[in-house]
Amino acid sequence: MTTLTSAAPSLERPTRDSFWHRIAAQISDAISSGTYPPGERLPSEHALAEQFGVNRHTIRKSLASLSSQGLVRVTQGSGTYVEDFAVELMLGKRTRHRHSLVQAGLRGGLQVLEASTVRANSAQAKALALTARSKLLCLNVLGEAEGQILHVSERYFPLPRFNGLDAVIAETGSITAAFAACGLTDYTRQESRITAQTPTAAIAAHLRQPVSRPVLEVTSVNVDSAGTPIEFSTTWFAGDRVKLTIRHDD
Repeated sequence: MTTLTSAAPSLERPTRDSFWHRIAAQISDAISSGTYPPGERLPSEHALAEQFGVNRHTIRKSLASLSSQGLVRVTQGSGTYVEDFAVELMLGKRTRHRHSLVQAGLRGGLQVLEASTVRANSAQAKALALTARSKLLCLNVLGEAEGQILHVSERYFPLPRFNGLDAVIAETGSITAAFAACGLTDYTRQESRITAQTPTAAIAAHLRQPVSRPVLEVTSVNVDSAGTPIEFSTTWFAGDRVKLTIRHDD
């Protein structure tokens, strides 16, 4: 009897860990109600700690929880922002990054992070219908819209056919424009394979998201009008910022 009586009050007393759960829930409710609209910067950790009467460590745990749910993004040295949009991108026979953005009423393009010449491994050679160890142009590319990083990709193009492709993409932000500069006026998507993956630390860093948040991985092959493979790529999309739509009518 004594044990039950003494234990009852402790069940009602809030534990230290419960504070950050409650604060995360209140901030989430404020985001849902529009108190903190999409794209807005949240108050600083110091201001939130004073508002809720807790220490900054507790606030950090709350914000980390909201970040893992895809509700906010924490930008080092800048602050914490409400995630502001999910872009609908089309995957079809004639998939074009910039065209998808125009359809969504957004501006954006591609940024070349790194360009190198590599030798094709077995998977790359098979996808591009080349012999093993053929020379390829390898590009690491970021795709963005309105300053938001939507995806990061690793793309392979046969050489010497696409020598200089990286320079045109860097200048125009468009693979379609770069292909046109190489004399290729049209190309189509032969196949796309989509899976959900846990990102590597490098991919998560490029996408500005935690490693714990899944990404959509799309592996694809593009071909020219003669059916010759011209590009083999793997693209990792930020799952909370992108909605992929598969089209069968183009």
